[in-house]
Amino acid sequence: MRNDNPPDLQSSPRLKGNVQLQKVGKVYQSGDKYEVILRDCTFDIPPGKLTVLIGPSGCGKSTLIKLVAGYDNPTAGAILMDQQPINSIGPDRTVVFQETALFPWMSLQDNVMFGPIQQGMDRAQAHEQAHKLLTKVGLAGFETKFPDQVSGGMQRRAEVARALINNPKLMMLDEPFRGLDHMSRGLMQEYFSTLFEETGMTTLFVTSEVDEAIFLADRIVVLSYKPTCVKEIVDVPLPRPRQFSMLTTPVYARLKEHILGLLYEEALKGFAAGAIGAKEIEQLTSAVQG
Repeated sequence: MRNDNPPDLQSSPRLKGNVQLQKVGKVYQSGDKYEVILRDCTFDIPPGKLTVLIGPSGCGKSTLIKLVAGYDNPTAGAILMDQQPINSIGPDRTVVFQETALFPWMSLQDNVMFGPIQQGMDRAQAHEQAHKLLTKVGLAGFETKFPDQVSGGMQRRAEVARALINNPKLMMLDEPFRGLDHMSRGLMQEYFSTLFEETGMTTLFVTSEVDEAIFLADRIVVLSYKPTCVKEIVDVPLPRPRQFSMLTTPVYARLKEHILGLLYEEALKGFAAGAIGAKEIEQLTSAVQG
């Protein structure tokens, strides 16, 4: 029986989302050339937790998102959700990408309603759910606006509402706040942290920003340079609800220093291979030393 009620993300029994990546490998072939992107990549995405992926530029973070989403299949190893193999896309997983995927010819309301209507939900019921979720993400009064009539941060919130309305077991976000100005990005981090704490939805979040990773995460999976594997998994002991005042605590400072050190080691490997630029190395060096 179809669930036509607005998603109660805290109590829904289908929200398990226990994901396991087991020695995942990915190789791309171009002609007679092969590139190994991932090798023996193993980690869990625990249910009800916010797991962040971070690693040097080009290490394969987005590739991992595509594999977990089912857009592509691993060359080796396995990816399981609730003990079932992931080998194709499915409604139990949804992705918010770096660039907006909102339809520019649709209002925010119609964008959010699009998925349920395509799955056969009655338009009136979809409208009701979309309205409640747009209100939840702070977009009440903007339902009839088109994407180009609202700010980048509002577009991001509409994207999140469009993902939530499908009531997935796992939400994935691939650097969703990239391109926002510093203030908007900080506000979106605070907003998303609050939303996660309200819903408890299993979440995989990709970022290149250490501050963002620590502020949002329950655990951080630090990735190596290619061929990518897990360099270290770092638990974040900061209590919830998260507040930006935590960024000045000794616990935060130690976490940041440790993660920057790990990333610096891997960025040097990429620099030596010519894949990471001097600017990124300089930024990491300054951060580690400062």
